Amino acid sequence: MSEFDVIIVGGGHAGIEAALAAAKRGVRTVLITSNLDLMGQMSCNPAIGGIAKGNIVREVDALGGAMGFLADGAGIQFRMLNKSKGIAVWGNRAQADKKLYRSLCRMLLENTGNLSLYQGMVKSVTTGNGKVSGVCLESGETFKAGAIVLCMGTFLNGIGHIGSNSFPCGRSGEPPSLGLSESVQDLGIKAGRLKTGTPARIDGRTVDYSKMRAQEGDCEPFPFSYSTQHAPENKAVCWVMKTAGETHCIILDNLQKSALYGGKITGIGPRYCPSIEDKLVKFGERDGHTLFLEPEGLDTHEMYLNGFSTSLPFDIQVAMVKSLAGLEYATIIRPAYAIEYDYFLPTQLFATLESRIVPGLFMAGQINGTSGYEEAACQGLVAGLNAAEKTRGGEPLILGRDTSYTGVLIDDLITRGTEEPYRMFTSRAEYRLLLRQDNADERLMPIAARRGLIEQDLLESRKRVWEKKRKLREKLADSRIEPSHWNGGKTGIDLKRKTGALELLRRPQVHILDILSCAGIEEHEKEVLVGVEADVKYEGFVEKQKAEIGRMKRMEETRIPEKIDYNHVEGLLAESRAKLKQIRPVTLGQASRIAGVTPADISVLIVHLTRQHNASFHVKP
Repeated sequence: MSEFDVIIVGGGHAGIEAALAAAKRGVRTVLITSNLDLMGQMSCNPAIGGIAKGNIVREVDALGGAMGFLADGAGIQFRMLNKSKGIAVWGNRAQADKKLYRSLCRMLLENTGNLSLYQGMVKSVTTGNGKVSGVCLESGETFKAGAIVLCMGTFLNGIGHIGSNSFPCGRSGEPPSLGLSESVQDLGIKAGRLKTGTPARIDGRTVDYSKMRAQEGDCEPFPFSYSTQHAPENKAVCWVMKTAGETHCIILDNLQKSALYGGKITGIGPRYCPSIEDKLVKFGERDGHTLFLEPEGLDTHEMYLNGFSTSLPFDIQVAMVKSLAGLEYATIIRPAYAIEYDYFLPTQLFATLESRIVPGLFMAGQINGTSGYEEAACQGLVAGLNAAEKTRGGEPLILGRDTSYTGVLIDDLITRGTEEPYRMFTSRAEYRLLLRQDNADERLMPIAARRGLIEQDLLESRKRVWEKKRKLREKLADSRIEPSHWNGGKTGIDLKRKTGALELLRRPQVHILDILSCAGIEEHEKEVLVGVEADVKYEGFVEKQKAEIGRMKRMEETRIPEKIDYNHVEGLLAESRAKLKQIRPVTLGQASRIAGVTPADISVLIVHLTRQHNASFHVKP
């Protein structure tokens, strides 16, 4: 028997961040995974970031996590998405060498203090005195700990599907985790079933790239990590194509052979990352769907056919691929498949990601109903840190919706739950003008520093950047632009009077570089310019959001008694009463965000709390 403070089960992106966070907090941590060689495996697209997801990666990095640093080290192409729109919705994305990413990941984990690695398959969770006590492995070993973080991804009772063929797997070529899901459900935790999928991989030597459009990386890429000292390099090209009529006919003619439409799959799939069958059925009016052919690494010819996920039989997949321009003679080296797996309903969790039912049991990643490496990573970091705090008697970390996309994601999961794989979008965050990727360090690094998750030297270096931003802002505030220096420029705006630099910068078509030369201000580093411009352009909106946050803060600080009997709260709508009883919100703020709970219900609840529990609270208009 081995004894630790925290056990991490699973070596995917959630498990990696959970293990690092717990170990950095100074507790004895072990990461148990079925295959040590596949820690950090990118089982779907070898890419990190994207719209909203890139913000999460920056947040993970600001909190001392590894994903951003690993993506910078293994990245082979970098692109800032949404660049034509406002900075608040930019999304950094890196195509990665998946083998190098795994290698860097293992190197980092093996050189982290307080962290042990162990290869094995966990079969069950053990409990004692009403809380977790450890885990048992299929091979008979037992591990004891005061806190456990489950990060099993798609492995829980995983079943793969290719046409009518179904086979047990966690990922294609790897065995599923059997018994663990039942062990957790035996503790009183409810489970559901979800589905996801991945497209075929293509031998790049059999592709005619002349029939596709090349997609290059950015000329001046942004790194993800604040620790990255070098400028990221673009070393690979991605390729763009579209489906057409022949492809559509092949798919629709064989639709019932799909595991999804043939009735083999019962789990609910991701609405925002559908299979190609789903796209044609739900968006049949379109004459084509965009696909991306993306490299899986620098030392392999394997290519990922992004946007072409399917569960159709292999012979149909071959015909589908060969119907695409440029892939007429292409060879598939890994077939596409769908996978079903168990997840645990996330409304059974606290905001710390600890189970409401079993103390000391934490959950992170796809077993909470999310999709995506980034969504898994941020959950893993929060769960791992809070598991460590649980064992050392420390203060838990709870991130609010106003602090981070991570806070939004966790609050959505525990308050609203999900019946399909949850994916983060900028539209999910009501305070997204505050939660930009350019200010993740200012929002979250002080929190990480207090917890010992980042080095003091890194914090000091970021403080110097913040000071540069402050000084540049002051210079702009003191500068006024003469019409003679400005008029006739590329912005198309002519001034009739001397105008303040900040006033001018607030205009959508004006950029900070347009201002600097006219104001006689020297240029600064790119990240300083981007940050200051974002702060200035969004200032008015941000002030309104901060006022709203202030009004909501009182709601968030008013706790609802754990044992409140909603049957005795007079005036609640029946639907609201049922939802409140099911989710059992911790605060009035959380209660107000439950789907189906109305403002009138919240007012009724406030009156009840005031009368029954001597709470002094009122809602400001």
